[in-house]
Parts: sequence; C-alpha cells; structure tokens
Amino acid sequence: MNITSQMVKELRDKTNAGMMDCKKALTETNGDMEKAIDFLRQKGLAVAQKRANRATSEGIIETYIHAGGKLGVMIEVGCETDFVAKADVFKNFAKDVAMHIAASSPVAITREEIPADLVAREKDIYVNQANDSGKPANIIEKIVDGKLDKFFADVSLMEQKFVKNPDVTIQDLLNELVGKLGENISVKRFARFQIGG
Repeated sequence: MNITSQMVKELRDKTNAGMMDCKKALTETNGDMEKAIDFLRQKGLAVAQKRANRATSEGIIETYIHAGGKLGVMIEVGCETDFVAKADVFKNFAKDVAMHIAASSPVAITREEIPADLVAREKDIYVNQANDSGKPANIIEKIVDGKLDKFFADVSLMEQKFVKNPDVTIQDLLNELVGKLGENISVKRFARFQIGG
C-alpha cells in the first residue's frame, strides 16, 4: 500500500510520534491507522522497559493550581538528562499529570505504594460484602481479588485512566514519552492540596 504524507500527518497528529516512526508504523501495518497507533504504543512500551533501570537524577518540579486557588498539585518528574528536562514535550507531560492528579486524587504512584492499612480496610469491606452473598469460599476469593484489582486501578496514579483521554492510562502516557525521548522517565512524588480537604 502507498503510504501518503497525509496519512503520516494524521498519525503524527494522533500520537505526537516522530515522522519516520509514523511512516514505519503505517508501512508495518499496511496503512491501518488503528494498528499503527497500537504499533507505536508497543514500541514506546519496549523502549520504556529497556530504559526502566536507568537513573533519573534530572527533571522538573511542576505545579497545577485549579481556578479559584482552592486546589493545587506539586509533582516531581525525573529524567536522565538536563536536555530532556528542558524539552517542551517533557514539561507538558508533567503539567498534564499534575492536572490529572488534581482531578483524580490518586493515593499513591503505584499500587505497591498504597498504604497497607488502607488495602487491609478495603479488603475487609470486600470480604464482608462477599460473605453476605453466601457464595462458596473459592468464589469469594476471586470476587475479593477482582474488587481489590479495581480499587488499585482507581487509586494508583500509573493505572488511572488519563482524564483528558480515558483510552490510555498514565503509564501508557509515560511509556509513549519514553519511546519518543529515548530516556527513562519517572514520576517520583506528588502532593495534592485542597482547602478544607
């Protein structure tokens, strides 16, 4: 299939990937736009996995203050080099994630960082709910595991659906950025402040 510059432009607009990456993705997928998007996301994931153990000692602190000044977020996003820390695409990612945190109020960056007492409390609630259903123990265990999984996805930042595009998680966004910039990037910490909250 002949890959036109219009097709490449359309894919670039949808993914922000580089021109040559878009052309390659369209060539690999025979011009199928949806498959090309998936191809680029997988490529980002592969690069992210390769870079995951590299130190992120550079980066930026970004803030987001919601209109009216009653809600604010401060976030630290790390990268490998000062060059990337100054890149607009990196800064925009940090701003987007700060805004997302303001809207979605995650408890922790990853599910492993969610406080054990909070997990135990949620698990107790799910066990009691499941026991009330009168189902057998092996089914109750599966129900509780499923509810805990959903809880983790709802409250851990990296698993949350991005507020600007619910088709992707924050982890997907991060993987895409790693693929684009070729450096390990990490959300190191955040604080969310709310008046009266």
